[in-house]
Amino acid sequence: MSTGTLLAIIIPIAVVIVVSVMVAWLLMRRRKLRERFGPEYTRTMEDADSRLAGERELKSREKRHDSLDIKPLDDRVRDRYSRDWTSVQDEFVDHPEDAVHDADRLVSSLMHERGYPTQDFEQQLKDLSVEHGRTLEHYRAAHDVDELSTRHEATTEQLRGAMVHYRTLFDELLSDGGEPRHARA
Repeated sequence: MSTGTLLAIIIPIAVVIVVSVMVAWLLMRRRKLRERFGPEYTRTMEDADSRLAGERELKSREKRHDSLDIKPLDDRVRDRYSRDWTSVQDEFVDHPEDAVHDADRLVSSLMHERGYPTQDFEQQLKDLSVEHGRTLEHYRAAHDVDELSTRHEATTEQLRGAMVHYRTLFDELLSDGGEPRHARA
């Protein structure tokens, strides 16, 4: 067999192998992002101009998140936040709007304590999406009701739902790495 014939066979095979490896790598990367961000992956892809732009956005969020000093809470601080949450829940009975506002402030305070920047709501969502993408819709829904209640337009049922939504994110932030402390023991 001549060298030309061998090259005519080997080169296409090598190209197919290289392309297959690249496709496998891209699919693995996409699956990793999808698993890490959960529902936030789909939301970001829908909002992006292209899949590549969406994935670039998620990688950018990961990079920013890695630069933050996110830390677990010590037991004393965790217990204080748990007591504070109980107070906010108790407040709901007589003052539901105030309780929802206080829940929002308590979640923001907890985020700050953990090391998340809390100045801009949209940035909060992006920062939280890296480790808490599965509970982010709860935060969005609760925040929307909080804004409604500021204008006194939220129903009691919406306020009750907001408390449940805030509690979901609160519990996750109170834990380490999205896993409740007692579940790891």
